[in-house]
Amino acid sequence: MPTEKPTRRTRPADRKSQLIEQAAVLFADRGYTQVSLADIARAAGVTAPSVYRHFDDKQALLAAAVLAGVDDLEACTGRAMADPDARVDDLIAAVCMLGVRRPQSTSLWRWASQHLTDEQNREVVLRTRAILHRWGAALAEGTDLAEREAVTLAWAVLSVAGSLSVHNTRLSTTRSLEEVDLLVRRVIVLRPATAPPLPPLPPPGAGIPTRRDEILDAAAALFAERGYSGVGVDDIGAAVGITGPSVYKHFSSKMAILAGIGQRSATRLEAGVMAAYASTSDPAKLLALLVDSYVNVITSTPDLSVSFNNSYALAGQPTAHDLIDIQRRYVARWVDLLTQAQPELTRERAAIDVHASLSVVNDAIRMRRGVHRPEFGAQMAYLMKGVLGV
Repeated sequence: MPTEKPTRRTRPADRKSQLIEQAAVLFADRGYTQVSLADIARAAGVTAPSVYRHFDDKQALLAAAVLAGVDDLEACTGRAMADPDARVDDLIAAVCMLGVRRPQSTSLWRWASQHLTDEQNREVVLRTRAILHRWGAALAEGTDLAEREAVTLAWAVLSVAGSLSVHNTRLSTTRSLEEVDLLVRRVIVLRPATAPPLPPLPPPGAGIPTRRDEILDAAAALFAERGYSGVGVDDIGAAVGITGPSVYKHFSSKMAILAGIGQRSATRLEAGVMAAYASTSDPAKLLALLVDSYVNVITSTPDLSVSFNNSYALAGQPTAHDLIDIQRRYVARWVDLLTQAQPELTRERAAIDVHASLSVVNDAIRMRRGVHRPEFGAQMAYLMKGVLGV
């Protein structure tokens, strides 16, 4: 009787694509610095050394994952607009489907710029901008929308469509898709040029800045520019005019500095909450005031954006547990107010709405998109309220 030959294990036809797919999911979920090549290999069911057959290092894998997301956006747009009779509805359906089923494709490029080369960033920006201008042209057709307004709406649509990547939803894919579709349709009827002025922040409290404040200011600016992992304590010290070791007289570690930035931004947001509750008890008006407060805080200092964009670095840190709790409670307050203002909303749907609203301004700040225009804050608050329906 002939000996049976052992079954030969075959390699998947497109191992490279599989690695890119798994990397994109992990990077979007945990953040670039929190994911290792071993994590990606494990998720793909291969050994870590085998990854190097396709990619030189983790950065090359990130670049491939980001560009694959841009490929998805281009393909999605091309399919939706291929027919000369294609309507905006077709584009909305395609974008929402991509955002719900492949959230990494609509979100990974947002925060990855600090880890990409100038050339890679240039490619991502140029290709993404071209996509959004196509969306803007489709949204403007047959309307009174100016080109800049239409493109502003297109960016907001992308933020809303990709917002599921920043939180965990308990809704089914079908229900999530319905909710995101609803929110996108709220966005496209808005007119950013009509945004009312944003009420100014109350004047800051008196007091001379301390060395600790100076360190936090310098660190926040550096983290915003280079990312948390790209900045060392020596860099922070140099920006303040002291040596790196001198920084440790005020903070025990770089992580403690990041936590201090987060605590300071939380204090500013809480001041906005207290002012809002002192002026009204109406849930819809309260939520609108919190939107104004949030936009004012995030546009006046890098603290808030730095805190949220680097929250992955704080995850699992015992000293940061309270801060993460504060951030979650702050978002939960928005969800509470929205369900009170719109009783027909379930809490799960309200959570999607709140995160979609926050993503509009968070993405714009992260991408430094129009942040220096005088109307920026007012338009962001207007778009956020439009998403929330308040």
